Amino acid sequence: MHDDSSRAPVEPLPPTPLKPADLLTQILLGLRLEGVEYGRCLLRAPWAVAFPARKEARFHFVARGTCWLMTPGSDWVQLNAGDAVLLPRGSAHVLASAPDLPAVEIDSIARRAVAEDIYLVGAEAVAMAGAGAGTDAETASGEDPPDVMFCGAMRFNLDPLHPLLAMMPDAMRANDLARRDPTVPTLLEAMEREVALDRIGACGILARLADVLAASIIRAWVECACNDASGWIAAVQCPGIGKVIAAIHAEPERDWSVPELAGLMGASRSRFAEAFTKVVGDSPAKYVAKVKMFQARRWIAHEGMRVAVAADRLGYDSEASFSRAFKRIVGQPPGALRRSAARPPAG
Repeated sequence: MHDDSSRAPVEPLPPTPLKPADLLTQILLGLRLEGVEYGRCLLRAPWAVAFPARKEARFHFVARGTCWLMTPGSDWVQLNAGDAVLLPRGSAHVLASAPDLPAVEIDSIARRAVAEDIYLVGAEAVAMAGAGAGTDAETASGEDPPDVMFCGAMRFNLDPLHPLLAMMPDAMRANDLARRDPTVPTLLEAMEREVALDRIGACGILARLADVLAASIIRAWVECACNDASGWIAAVQCPGIGKVIAAIHAEPERDWSVPELAGLMGASRSRFAEAFTKVVGDSPAKYVAKVKMFQARRWIAHEGMRVAVAADRLGYDSEASFSRAFKRIVGQPPGALRRSAARPPAG
């Protein structure tokens, strides 16, 4: 019988450091989009609809006809049948049957609920709310068929402070990215078929397809952006800086110091700070603070964590100092965020 009492205790293996490529993969694998609401819109030319800015992402799929898209600071862009566009930050924009038409707000157009968070909008909603069975919104006598749009609002599980979301363009067109991801054309074709067949439950299936398509658009964009020589993705791909960024995201609770981060890169403190700021666009300390705050916002808004607990987990000496940092970076006090997240939705 062997006596194991003299054996040294087995030390647990240290966690495997997160590599830069792993960080991108981890973010994309964990990316989730949840449909907040969707609408099937029938609109007869000439028409123009203004969509105000909102915190959720916006998604549009052109099922029939053509339309034009304009976002602030950009020219009109034509979208054709089978096109889809994602506005990841919910930027204000206008969709129209032709450029420069006077636009009406989307919330002023008639809508009718057909399921939870799914609506018929425009001519179809008016027909359903009118005399009923004798009216067909799509084939009214003497009129051209309306343009058909499938529009939605989506909520990311990616915090708005995340640099990946911040560097995305205002509008991401699916057809521009289809070459990067073969699933994009397949999903667009599936949405087209679902609209054309007009079967029972089509709106619900379209909503789920839209969620997957939006995530595929983002993945294709990331792969495209990996070839870019600037921005956060390029920083992640940089062997030295990427190792530091991956470490910060892997352990946002850690009290990272500049010398410690410089050691990960294998550079002097001054050379590291200069290189990091040049590539990332933020100083190391500012970037660490941002990562801590969007982790805190997720804890507080989605998990209901108390502010004092979040402050302690992120290494702040006091709730007050944490709250000041949170407000400076996020734009509102953490207590106000927690109260608004706990408040039940209206209606």
